[in-house]
Amino acid sequence: MFDQLLATSYAWLLPLIQLVLAGLAGFLLFWGIFKGIHWYGERRDSLPFQSFNRNLRRPARFLGVVVGLNIAIAFIEVSERVAGNLSILFESLIYVFGGWALIELTDVVSDLVRDRYRLTKENNLTERKIITQFQYIKRVVSVVVFIVAVAFILLQFDKVRELGTGLLTSAGVAGIIIGLAAQKSIANLLAGFQLAFTQPIRIDDVVIVENEWGRVEEITLTYVVVRIWDERRLVVPLNYFNEKPFQNWTRSSSQLLAYVFLYTDYRVPVDALRQKFTALLKDNPLWDQRVNVVQVTNADRHTMEIRALASARNASEAWDLRCQVREGLITFIQKEYPESLPRTRVEWAPFKEGTNAQNGAPEFTSRGEPSGGKGGTPD
Repeated sequence: MFDQLLATSYAWLLPLIQLVLAGLAGFLLFWGIFKGIHWYGERRDSLPFQSFNRNLRRPARFLGVVVGLNIAIAFIEVSERVAGNLSILFESLIYVFGGWALIELTDVVSDLVRDRYRLTKENNLTERKIITQFQYIKRVVSVVVFIVAVAFILLQFDKVRELGTGLLTSAGVAGIIIGLAAQKSIANLLAGFQLAFTQPIRIDDVVIVENEWGRVEEITLTYVVVRIWDERRLVVPLNYFNEKPFQNWTRSSSQLLAYVFLYTDYRVPVDALRQKFTALLKDNPLWDQRVNVVQVTNADRHTMEIRALASARNASEAWDLRCQVREGLITFIQKEYPESLPRTRVEWAPFKEGTNAQNGAPEFTSRGEPSGGKGGTPD
């Protein structure tokens, strides 16, 4: 009995050792390959090799192990049933790690695209357009790879194949049912394609959405993430940008006009204010030297409305320029023309003794007598 148990253990132990050695060999092979890629990328400072190593190293190692195990199945001595089950398991893992590697490969392409089209450039309209399209295509490719990998895994089982044949037979009915059940998802997917290629918004666009100022940070298959100025995130469905109006400050150019409104007394010298505004702009690197205007845009019975208009290269610089110019003009008026600050005037009629200051009527004492002491009823 002991000899039989030993023989049975040996029959399992030898194939197990062979599988472990095959998996180890596959791991070491891919490990060596990526060590070489890492060495070459660092030595040559090559972005493609560095990105390839960074993104594909982990899935490739797992894939190497599984490929080695799958190859070893043909050489180890096990029963046909066990070999078949192991083959299905290892092939399924190959689809899993192969799909993972393909998805990571899109990240390699993404690194190359972002290096070629940098968003840090001052006029990055073309870069934002291309990156927006590529980002959406990348997400679609990732979903397609996932679905195909799952399909290949399931198709290894006979019952799933029979089910697939039945589904193909009733594809018309199934398509109608799925279409009705997934109307919103399909609409969002189509809206995503429309946004990616018509591009009412792009990555890093400055937008006003739901009365919030922010930048487009991410565009997914179903929603858009807007990074608001105070670092909150506004998540908006894709359909929103096809159905509702919104402001895009960088649709065709990032240049903007920065405006400042001041409300002053009528005595403020507009020419002096205009000269000060020009001096403030000349000393400010945020001004792009396109527009420099000071105008009286309105006036009422109390104040004048003065608008100072300047130009900037982008929305962030326009905001900072507005704040700095506003502070400079207010300080200038406070120091040089304090009497020109907004004020409310009240004019009083001259006071005459014996008359009411408001309507000229005689003033009376608390006893009802004229304040002059003449006439009236004696005590």
